[in-house]
Amino acid sequence: MQNKLLSLLAGLLLCMGSEINAAEKVKVAGYAFGAPQGWKASPPSSSMRKAQFSAGDAEVVFFYFGPGGGGGVKANVDRWMGQFQGAKNKKVETKEVGGVKVTYAKATGTFMSGRPFGPKTPKEGYALLGAIIEGKEGAIFVKMTGPEAAVQANADKMKGMVEGALK
Repeated sequence: MQNKLLSLLAGLLLCMGSEINAAEKVKVAGYAFGAPQGWKASPPSSSMRKAQFSAGDAEVVFFYFGPGGGGGVKANVDRWMGQFQGAKNKKVETKEVGGVKVTYAKATGTFMSGRPFGPKTPKEGYALLGAIIEGKEGAIFVKMTGPEAAVQANADKMKGMVEGALK
């Protein structure tokens, strides 16, 4: 009897957890981004971050600085690429989704992790997938970094989350 009760309780908790995760939405600059399955939200670790998730071993961070804030698309892509030593497989592509321009930036190599003006820690075998959404209330910057395998495993989920919010 006790085992059945524990199994029932465990099943109920699993169902509740997946409903909560599936229902998680992050609202940034007039758009609602649904958290992909398996991603876990955490409180932003700095005031510059509007939201953040862990996607396996990768981190996904949202930045929003208001209309005209945060610099232009090219400046941010250049800064992101500059965070990699010996960046390989660099790729930048722009597309329109629901009338909104989105620029994706990708790179692999040694990621120099750390605060903008602080000391850096080199992390070899890392990757970046960034999205700059030129939204109606200003640019939204979404940046995923982590071990290359983790970023690749979550790339389609991130793109789906970004593009799903714009449709």
